[in-house]
Amino acid sequence: QLQLVESGGGLVQAGGSLRLSCVASGFTLESYSIGWFRQAPGKEREWVSCIWRSGGITAYADSVEGRFTLSRDNVKNTVTLQLNSLKPEDTGIYYCAAIQTRYCSRTWTDYGYWGQGTQVTVSS
Repeated sequence: QLQLVESGGGLVQAGGSLRLSCVASGFTLESYSIGWFRQAPGKEREWVSCIWRSGGITAYADSVEGRFTLSRDNVKNTVTLQLNSLKPEDTGIYYCAAIQTRYCSRTWTDYGYWGQGTQVTVSS
């Protein structure tokens, strides 16, 4: 069974940091590009970042550029999203998703596999 599991969310004050992990089971993550999305209450799902299958190329939404860092460890079958300088507007459920292509996508409907999400709450 192909599965993605996120962890690392929590409650943090503005300016704080969190490290989110996405662990794959049932398949080899190295064959997939990975995207992170978030969804705040009452808002649409928003692309945050993604990393190519090779790991050599990453992309970030303007709202998180310079504060978030995405990396992957194909040996550990894990992708990590480091969240620094968090703001209240970063609050939401964060999801990782996998797409079986060389490149990643900013469109959530392109992704075939999703985790259950992890809650990030940033207080002001």
